[in-house]
Amino acid sequence: MKIGKKEFDIVNETYIMGILNVTPDSFSDGGKFYKPESALVRAKWMLEEGASIIDIGGESTRPGYAPVSVQEEIERVVPVIEKIKAYLDVPVSVDTYKSEVATAAVEAGADMINDIWGFRHDKDMAKVTAKYNLPCILVHNRNNTNYTHFMKEVFHEMEESIRIAKEAGVDEEKMILDPGIGFGKTYEMNLEILKYLEDFHQFGYPMMLAASRKSVIGTTLGLPVYERVEGTLVTTVMAVMKRYAFVRVHDIKENYRAIQMTKKILQSNYLGFDKLL
Repeated sequence: MKIGKKEFDIVNETYIMGILNVTPDSFSDGGKFYKPESALVRAKWMLEEGASIIDIGGESTRPGYAPVSVQEEIERVVPVIEKIKAYLDVPVSVDTYKSEVATAAVEAGADMINDIWGFRHDKDMAKVTAKYNLPCILVHNRNNTNYTHFMKEVFHEMEESIRIAKEAGVDEEKMILDPGIGFGKTYEMNLEILKYLEDFHQFGYPMMLAASRKSVIGTTLGLPVYERVEGTLVTTVMAVMKRYAFVRVHDIKENYRAIQMTKKILQSNYLGFDKLL
């Protein structure tokens, strides 16, 4: 899969998408990288630590977040995208569910669209993606947790996202799915998703896991946001073992090392050992 100018081996590798929130109220790093200059420094640092894609978001999507206007979101993300694309050779993703924001971001240089509503909130998102022939991430989400048959309904709603994308003309070779940890799910439901990550391969698309520092980790371990690195690493290792092509994380260096170690173990084939099995 080609994202921006770079080729990604989505069959054999797991790549890091680094989270760069240019918001004053993100649950994890709100306000830290609000200005283009500080965002550029952070992006450069993430690349040095092992990130392959930078995901830029201009609206917090934490529980209870306050939506911002289209214009305000554009004013947040566009200068940062322009700054990063001017100075760094890295694919940039825009984390938005609004078609106007996506259009402005793409025209500013964004190479990819990451929609936490999987094209089901603003169906023009699919049209924008098709128009610019971009890769996209379709995240499962819903505005409640009132499921009758949890996993069955999640799969059905992901199928709906895929259908919307196809009908708009989005290239199937450029679609990535994300099961949506933390979106429209209870604590127990998030654990269920993590337990059955491999089941999402039934769709036949590359998968991304975005569990970094989320509440399912905090609740399980009883830890605040900045002490959830170890819990995040567990989810990243599971993603590698379940053949996920991407993980979206905050702590780049630690997750990169966890990926490399897990890959090396999975690739090991000690001479003669398999003959004993």
